[in-house]
Amino acid sequence: MKINPIGLQAVNPYNKQARAVKSAETQKTFADQIEISTKAKEMQANSTYANERAERVKKIKEDIDSGNYKVDAKKVAEDMLKFFRD
Repeated sequence: MKINPIGLQAVNPYNKQARAVKSAETQKTFADQIEISTKAKEMQANSTYANERAERVKKIKEDIDSGNYKVDAKKVAEDMLKFFRD
């Protein structure tokens, strides 16, 4: 039976193995890329949500400018309570 001495070299023999560094690969720079599928592009084009929201915002702005915009205090209070309770 052979007993090896206990020391730093015997603890991890893998430290002795040198890794080969490829200099050609380290010089390359990589940039992040994003690709949007055709299905996602179709969904974005067919979305009416953005158009409806833009129309609603436009109407609210017009009401504010003309002074006809009314705030429902009860609705605001209910929404605030709902936000802080959840």
